[in-house]
Amino acid sequence: MNFTRWSARLPGTQRRAAARSETPVPADRRGEGSVPAARAEPPADGTPPVAAVDELPARDVLDRVPALVALVHGPDHRIAYVNDAYTTAFGTRPTGAPARESLPELAELGLLPLLDQVLRSKKPRTLKSRRAVDGRSYTFTCTPVAEDGDRDGGVLVFATDVTDHAEAAERLRASERRQRETAVTLQRSLLPQELEQPDDLRIAATYQPGGTEAAVGGDWYDVITLGGGRTALVIGDVMGRGVRAAAVMGQLRTAVRAYARLDLPPHEVLQLLDGLATEIDANQIATCVYAVHDPNEGRLVYASAGHLPILVRDENGTVSRADEPTGPPLGTGGWMHTSGSIALSPGSTAVLYTDGLVERRDEDLDEGIASLERALAGATGTPQVICDRLVRSAGVTADHDDDVAVLVLQHPARTGPDGDLFRNAALELLGGVEAAPRARAFASGVLTSWRFPTELHDLGVLATSELVANSLQHGTPPMRLRLRRTDRRLIVEVTDGDDHLPRRRRAEPADESGRGIAIVATIASNWGSRRTPGGGKAVWCEFVLPKGRH
Repeated sequence: MNFTRWSARLPGTQRRAAARSETPVPADRRGEGSVPAARAEPPADGTPPVAAVDELPARDVLDRVPALVALVHGPDHRIAYVNDAYTTAFGTRPTGAPARESLPELAELGLLPLLDQVLRSKKPRTLKSRRAVDGRSYTFTCTPVAEDGDRDGGVLVFATDVTDHAEAAERLRASERRQRETAVTLQRSLLPQELEQPDDLRIAATYQPGGTEAAVGGDWYDVITLGGGRTALVIGDVMGRGVRAAAVMGQLRTAVRAYARLDLPPHEVLQLLDGLATEIDANQIATCVYAVHDPNEGRLVYASAGHLPILVRDENGTVSRADEPTGPPLGTGGWMHTSGSIALSPGSTAVLYTDGLVERRDEDLDEGIASLERALAGATGTPQVICDRLVRSAGVTADHDDDVAVLVLQHPARTGPDGDLFRNAALELLGGVEAAPRARAFASGVLTSWRFPTELHDLGVLATSELVANSLQHGTPPMRLRLRRTDRRLIVEVTDGDDHLPRRRRAEPADESGRGIAIVATIASNWGSRRTPGGGKAVWCEFVLPKGRH
């Protein structure tokens, strides 16, 4: 085979047919659509001419280039030529042998099907950064070539050593993986390791970080038992990605738990969070929903800072959306948040979630929320089952491009023996000297009917007496006593119209008052107070039921 008769059509290079033809090109057509061929023209100053491209010997050029070059011919890709660099890398290759037998390095790289494709299509193809048997990485460019009168033609294989670039890219990917693993570890460590499980609710949550190509975000959730049977639920999303977003998330979650202990209304908690987010980073914003469930009210009171609406499915399968009120995200400042409410009756299920569950690049956000509503309408089972089903229905996989956090809570409808473990009793307290004895008699009768042991019965009556006496002395009408039992505890609560919260203090021996709250705090497992919507306050205490009485 005459190697010098081959013409290689390398990508980006065109050779004019007129340069290879003996027929001269008319002067009036020169320069049309292409660049004239390089020719050796005698310079006007008489200096020796420079060799033209067409006069350079191809074999000498290819033998000297540092890239690996191989030329194969025909459907079997028989070896026509390999240059010195190729021989140095993979050893001597016999001319005329088929590539499948004599070029095993190309077979291992999966290059033989590519050679077939190039030979058929007569179009060049490139295979980027493949590690060969010699341990180095190459980018292979396969270009069709043709010999005069040869119908089959051949393929010129041109391999560029890109080992340094490949190793640098791998080091960068490894660094990114380590950073992502650090962020994911930080993120998960800042999320609740185990959700609190209130008496009246069943709760499950899940967190799915974004895929390997996406840095972890700042999605978070939490469940906080407030005492007195009430529960706070929160979910949020810090804008941005990486360790910074996870760190800000951790600060906000810690702050929410601290503010929740103050037992403030949801909008006041968000107001405090808004100021804190501005102090953490004026350029960092976050969305958040903070909600409080009170089993006595049968509603979920919430406030939203730019977050997606809570969805509630009632016992009949009808899904409602808590759209209003919604304020701007945390960190924007200057906004007065307000609280709203949505019914959460027995048998209902509520879902709090972040935008990764419903937001898609090719779909409107409202369509994503509507899809979630349809999925929730048909979802049954435990909160964890519903949680997993919603994630699957949204198409969230391991390579999802955004973080996803979902919090599902159920208010079970209890009947039969289970319903007997959850009871309520209430008494309106009218002013006067007879109010305290009536309250004690009422509490004694209720606790007896609930079949509490004598010790717990007496402690409940004593706590009722002290809380009612405190309300009669320091509060204003209307006053109300509420007793509540769950499968785990007894709760005693007294409300009145005065918003001054009591505090525990040390009474001196000569003091005739000031011991009521101290007594309650001593005998009860827990106690607290909060302001009620519309004015007034509630003071409560609770007793953990002894084992065997659940």
